[in-house]
Amino acid sequence: MTSTQLAERLAKLAWEKKGQNIEVLDVRGLTDVTDYYLVVSGESELHVKAITDFLQDQVSKSGEARLWHKEGYQKLNWVVLDYIDVVVHIFQQQKREFYALEKLWGDARIIRLEEDVPDKFVLEEQN
Repeated sequence: MTSTQLAERLAKLAWEKKGQNIEVLDVRGLTDVTDYYLVVSGESELHVKAITDFLQDQVSKSGEARLWHKEGYQKLNWVVLDYIDVVVHIFQQQKREFYALEKLWGDARIIRLEEDVPDKFVLEEQN
């Protein structure tokens, strides 16, 4: 599975768990750390936990990718799931606004998952 396919899959899984303001930041060419950042908001600690657990379970069951590192699960206001080529940030909204990753990576191409058309959400492969 390519990093583009993984980012797309994780974004759609987050949408299935009612993740909000889902955005994929394409940072290929901007950093060597990863290809994509997936940024998702949850309404509460419980919602952040549900999104986190669902993403981990679905990707693990399917064997699509292996989780390399997880951070922030104890407090559930900002959880990071690192799949190497895709790093997922699941925030409670106030933390997301404070850290503003989208502004930090202002040069990145940002792809938003529109809630009414998740099936049409497709990332483009870059050659």
